[in-house]
Amino acid sequence: MHLSETSEGDVTVVAVRGRLDSTTAPGLAERLSRALGEPSRRLLIDFSELEYISSAGFRVLLVAARQASETNGAIALAGVAGKVRQLFDLGGFLDLFQICGTRAEGIAALR
Repeated sequence: MHLSETSEGDVTVVAVRGRLDSTTAPGLAERLSRALGEPSRRLLIDFSELEYISSAGFRVLLVAARQASETNGAIALAGVAGKVRQLFDLGGFLDLFQICGTRAEGIAALR
């Protein structure tokens, strides 16, 4: 898994590439926790290059969503497509997160 982080004004964008599983999930958890460390932080997680997500990856997202809620922040996901979207659907996660088609749509939704 490879992570990159950029800022789009008041929105932090974390792009995830590769596989998000029990081996790589701790790295994403650390990055998201750091990004959400400030009150009212807005975070877009770009999964357009994500190939696979395991239950460990979903757990990281749930923990991040709880952290965002506790600090009055917000999270949106972008680029959830193909097999990854099927996994979100099977796990019942499509209704738990604000999911946008593109990075630009996600940034606009968080503003």
